[in-house]
Amino acid sequence: MRGVLLDLDGVVYVGDEPVPGASATVDWLAREGVPVRYLTNTTSRPRRALVDKLTRMGVTATADQILTPAVAAVSWLRRHDVERPALFVPDATATEFAGLDPLPDGTEDGAGAVVVGDLGAGWDFARLNRAFRLLMSEARPPLVALGLTRYWRAEDGLRLDAGAFVRALEYATGRTAVVLGKPDPAFYRAAVDGLGLEPGQVVMVGDDIRSDVAGAQRAGLAGVLVRTGKFSPADLTGDVSPDAVLDSVADLPRWWTER
Repeated sequence: MRGVLLDLDGVVYVGDEPVPGASATVDWLAREGVPVRYLTNTTSRPRRALVDKLTRMGVTATADQILTPAVAAVSWLRRHDVERPALFVPDATATEFAGLDPLPDGTEDGAGAVVVGDLGAGWDFARLNRAFRLLMSEARPPLVALGLTRYWRAEDGLRLDAGAFVRALEYATGRTAVVLGKPDPAFYRAAVDGLGLEPGQVVMVGDDIRSDVAGAQRAGLAGVLVRTGKFSPADLTGDVSPDAVLDSVADLPRWWTER
C-alpha cells in the first residue's frame, strides 16, 4: 500500500466531534510521505466548508485533497454539455454548480438534469414530487445522484441519506440514476488517479461496510472498516469481508506498519 483514502464523517469526525487520534494519524501519514485524499459522500457542505471544519479539528487538508460527489457531478455535467440543472441539494452545496446556470427553485420544466443530494429535513412531498415531474417531462433529463449512501449517524442518531430518495425516484420513473459518488467505481478511480497510484496500491478507510468497503474493493482497492460512526457489529456477519477492521482511524499507523 502506498496511498490512503479517508472517509470524513464517521472516520475523521462524527458530526461536529473529531474522532480521537484522527489528527495524529493524518500527521503520521504526512511524515511517512503517504499521500492522502478525503473521499466523502457529504453533500451538505462545499469543499471550502469541509476544509474549515477539518482545520478547526487540527486536521490538515486542502480543497484539492477532498473529492465530493458535487465536484464529480459538475465535471460530468460539463463533459456532457449539460446546463440548467435542477438542484436538490443544500444551498451551500449549490454554490459548486453556480457556473452551470441552475434552474430556479420551483420551476417544473426546462431542466438539463436533476441532481439529488442530501437535503435532510428539507425533503417533503412537494419537493420530491417536483423532482419526479422534472424527470417525467418530455425532455427526459438524466437523474444525477450525489452518491447512494443509505443513512448516516448524526448527533441524535441515524438519519436517511440521499440514496433513499434517489431509489424512490428511480422506482417512480423507471429510470436509472447516474451515480457520482460512493460506491460507484468511477468515483474511486478518480480519487486514485488524484494520488497518481494504481488501485491495488491504495486503501480506503471508512465506516460504511457497503459504500466504503465493498465499493472500494469492487474498484480494486483494499477496504478497511473502522468501528466508529455508523459501524454496527452486524457489518461483520454479512457478505462483505473487510481487509481489516480497526477500532478507529487512530489505529491506522499501527496496522500500516504491521501488515
